[in-house]
Amino acid sequence: MERNSSLWKNLIDEHPVCTSWKQEAEGAICHLASILFVVGFMGGSGFFGLLYVFSLLGLGFLCSAIWAWVDVCAADIFSWNFILFVICFMRFVHIAYQVRSITFAREFQLLYSSLFQPLGTSLPDFRTIALSSEVVTLEKEHCYAMQGKTSIDKLSLLVSGRIRVTVDGEFLHYIFPFQFLDSPEWDSLRPTEEGIFQVTLTAETDCRYVSWRRKKLYLLLAQHRYISRLFSVLIGSDIADKLYALNDRVYIGKRYHYDIRLPNFYQMSSPEMSRSPLTEHFRNSRRYCDK
Repeated sequence: MERNSSLWKNLIDEHPVCTSWKQEAEGAICHLASILFVVGFMGGSGFFGLLYVFSLLGLGFLCSAIWAWVDVCAADIFSWNFILFVICFMRFVHIAYQVRSITFAREFQLLYSSLFQPLGTSLPDFRTIALSSEVVTLEKEHCYAMQGKTSIDKLSLLVSGRIRVTVDGEFLHYIFPFQFLDSPEWDSLRPTEEGIFQVTLTAETDCRYVSWRRKKLYLLLAQHRYISRLFSVLIGSDIADKLYALNDRVYIGKRYHYDIRLPNFYQMSSPEMSRSPLTEHFRNSRRYCDK
């Protein structure tokens, strides 16, 4: 304790105090460096945020080095600021090289800017996702899946075009760009289970979609926790959108529409089967409204 108090006394009490202050202000370069430091530390995260921070901090340290060399004439202040400038410059070049080296096809660029970037997904994480997928073209009136025939072995996300969903020849709904084609099928199966489509998905226009093979995607999700959570959010949101769209089409009568792919509505396809509580809720709500 005595040693700490003596150190504090040497640093504060016995240190020479400024007897006179400079009346004139420092040069413009010094004030410019301070402004660059303030603005630089307001930068955000991500690659472009780091480019913003290191570029302004580097310029600030460069101005400080020039100020130390020209006005202060202090070699130590100049050396430290110049070293920090070099470090910021090297970091800026390194990050810029990383950003430039990450390039995607047009479909992946649209997918990233429209779906993944708003969720805060970084380019390296999206590159990992993109490398495990492939872009597929589906021509008009060609089927992505056929009811009772196509096995569920992938997960696909529509990038352009429009997909028509039907069951037993009856129209259910459309799938539009940046929606999953088979999110209910993916969510209804465990990794060790297999299944087949209960609906038919047909391209109404020429379509392009990004597809992940089921086993390969499960391996990717097991290796990257962030990507696993990201896909869980995206798939859950997509299924919720399909449920809301389905809710608008549910009504009583011979023309009863339902999405057979959704687990809670699967039992609607057979009248003799017991209905789920959610089905009874929709039926009771409709009856009440009709009264």
